[in-house]
Amino acid sequence: MKKYFISIVAFLLISNFQYAQKEITLTDIWASRTFYPNSVRDIVSMKDGEHYCVLKDGILLVEYDYKTGKEIKTITRTSELKTDAKPDGIEIDEFAFNSDETKLLIGSETESIYRHSTMSNYYVYDLVSKKITLLSSGKKQRLAAFSPDGTKVAFIVDNNIFVKDLMTNIETQITKDGLYNNIINGTTDWVYEEEFSFTGAFFWSPDGNKIAYYKMDESKVKEYDMTMYGELYPEQYKYKYPKAGEDNSIVTIWIYDVKSNSSIPADIGPEKNQYIPRIKWTKDPNQLSIQRMNRLQNKLEILLTNAANGSSKVIYNEENKCYIDITDNLTFLNDKKSFLISSEKDGYNHIYQFGFDGNMIRQITKGNWDVDAFKGIDEKNQIIYFTSSEISPMDRDLYSIKLDGTGKKRISSKKGVSDVEFSNNFKYYVSNFSDANTPYYSSINKSDGKELVKLEDNSNVLASMKEYGFGKKEFFNFKTTENIELNGWIIKPLNFDSTKKYPVLMYVYGGPGSQTVENQWSSFDFAWFQMLAQKGYLVVSVDNRGTGARGAEFKKMTYMQLGKFETIDQIETAKYLGKLKYIDSKRIGIFGWSYGGYMSSLCMTKGSEYFKTGIAVAPVTNWRNYDNIYTERYMRTPQENPKGYDENSPINFTKKLNGKFLLVHGVADDNVHIQNSMELIKSLVDANKQFEMQFYPNKNHGIYGGNTRFHLYTRMTEFLLKNL
Repeated sequence: MKKYFISIVAFLLISNFQYAQKEITLTDIWASRTFYPNSVRDIVSMKDGEHYCVLKDGILLVEYDYKTGKEIKTITRTSELKTDAKPDGIEIDEFAFNSDETKLLIGSETESIYRHSTMSNYYVYDLVSKKITLLSSGKKQRLAAFSPDGTKVAFIVDNNIFVKDLMTNIETQITKDGLYNNIINGTTDWVYEEEFSFTGAFFWSPDGNKIAYYKMDESKVKEYDMTMYGELYPEQYKYKYPKAGEDNSIVTIWIYDVKSNSSIPADIGPEKNQYIPRIKWTKDPNQLSIQRMNRLQNKLEILLTNAANGSSKVIYNEENKCYIDITDNLTFLNDKKSFLISSEKDGYNHIYQFGFDGNMIRQITKGNWDVDAFKGIDEKNQIIYFTSSEISPMDRDLYSIKLDGTGKKRISSKKGVSDVEFSNNFKYYVSNFSDANTPYYSSINKSDGKELVKLEDNSNVLASMKEYGFGKKEFFNFKTTENIELNGWIIKPLNFDSTKKYPVLMYVYGGPGSQTVENQWSSFDFAWFQMLAQKGYLVVSVDNRGTGARGAEFKKMTYMQLGKFETIDQIETAKYLGKLKYIDSKRIGIFGWSYGGYMSSLCMTKGSEYFKTGIAVAPVTNWRNYDNIYTERYMRTPQENPKGYDENSPINFTKKLNGKFLLVHGVADDNVHIQNSMELIKSLVDANKQFEMQFYPNKNHGIYGGNTRFHLYTRMTEFLLKNL
């Protein structure tokens, strides 16, 4: 009997120890950042492909050896970068080498403009003479770039392009018509930056004799006003923002000749109501490629332009019944007569080779799976590297394949997501691998996948996860009543008891081509979800129809009616969860940000009988309020598709709201304007529906800076604990 009693006590002690866990707090998440992992990003391959350099803390630029991972030398440090104005040295925000790696172009004192755009003070540092000079006096510059031979630097000031000759110190102004909110040269307007994801809009030819550049006339684009608070009289910030169905910038492409100091226009056709989402030099310095897309974004052409006279011809044409996504996968080959491009033309995203004559040479990858990212081609060995979702929509693996489409090999070996960057000679790559429950493991690998050097294993984060008792993110799938199989994940409390009933918070994004259900580490809210699990909640996320990595049909079936099928699928998720024996069907909540805020707003209105509580952060509430490139890609214009806009706007369904609803927005959100929340508020008031709201002055779409995130998550946590 005594031994039996001791065994029982031992069992209880072990059980208590097993479930003992340190309490996760918002301080841990947002102040001490206990669970924030390191990853090895922004590695720059040196010209020889055998070495790479890394910027450390903005003060050290260090060269390493790929093969061993060992430090070779310090290239430069802040203490060497002294000027009269900066006697303690300049801090390095960005850097670029010239072609022979004897000079550095350094950006410092960088200021953000929008999400991707910045301006800096640029310096040229001679690594041989150790001399540092300011690139240009006066205002800060943008997008500074060496010419291919390293003797010149082009840059932007006040929407105009300049070229500085480093040999003579002569500064030449290429364009003179740049004007704020009117004419832009060499960079992009707000909507191109946000939706086509680039800001650098001038490009040196391979021989350095020419510069191709964008000119954007945004004079007819309507302005949006944002109020910035802090002074006695708030300031009004105005910028050009083309909403759905409204006028866009008129874009033209120009080619500047350095020797003659003159520019000519490229022939992009007579149509002005179109997009030029990319331009790129071929391997021939006399041939520029221009991608031309119609406003509906369902027809893409590649023009081959003669750099001497601007004449163009079409060498590629693709049409789609819905839309075509723009990528950076276009790659011109050294043969100067063919190129690689990715396309969904067979129903899945694959890599193709085309000739300059417009004929397809071959489809290189094939199968009922998507190529996720083109990672480059080793032309010496005729090998293409890419990542794909072939094994699972939740995973991303690295593959190689020969240019002729044979010999496809899986290089990565672990189940999860491999994010890689190759060296210039394609002998090595840096891998940042993770899975749903494992933070980034960074390493240097040979091109065949063999690991050479461990760079980071985030053992400290793993130890903290164990100490705080993180639950596993588990994957599941289910079929809806329409027989659609959806993928999801669930986080349960560490002491989960299947005989109990638990409340659930559903996390949603759901936008076209996106995924929240991936087998990779997610720094976004993972620790917060774990904190909620500690407090007795289950957290679930499901990828609805319209999301990515499952082919074009699954992704594009939401065309012309954004929000409809996504909401149906999230409601189906709530219904499925509600039938599980361990879930309290009357305590299901939903949370989302941006497109996810749109989705949570729709679920709380259209699906009000299934959701007790909802949080919408920075939601689009009416697609008429959002920018035209994104919105029209999926919805066409409001004039063409008014039904699609109206039938899927939560503004039109506020009378159905029954649950507790929290609306959050940054007042200075330049992306999803606070106008969206204001219109939703008006509709809620008109419907006599009570709700809660939290606005953040001078904060943009990310709602961060200072104490903001801590405050926001305190607000959301308290709201959920009270109402779910």
